[in-house]
Amino acid sequence: MSFNEDIVKAAKANTYFREVLATGPHTQVVVMSIPPGGDIGSEVHHGVDQVLVFVQGEGEAILNGEKSAVGVDRLVLVPSGTRHNFVNTGKTDLRLYTVYAPPEHAPGTIHKTKAEAQAAHEVEPKAK
Repeated sequence: MSFNEDIVKAAKANTYFREVLATGPHTQVVVMSIPPGGDIGSEVHHGVDQVLVFVQGEGEAILNGEKSAVGVDRLVLVPSGTRHNFVNTGKTDLRLYTVYAPPEHAPGTIHKTKAEAQAAHEVEPKAK
């Protein structure tokens, strides 16, 4: 599937916790919105690298226990096997787009909330 969109506009307009926009054989494009005080949730992807680019808000990246600030125009690379979490420390939604390589979620996945994402994680197959 080809993908050519204004990704910053798409990320800023997104109100869902997670929405998969495009999935190719080796990569996947996803937008996310984290509410104030919320987080992605501590996790580790094995065999998957993740690149996150922040387009709105401010927050904190926690990579293998080390904290650093994130915000507009910040890019974070999370190599496979890295325990990571991203926390919204601001007063507005923390919005971003992320690229997984290889894909992490089933094509077309939409999780409106973190709770929905956590529940689905138990039953949804990963992208193949």
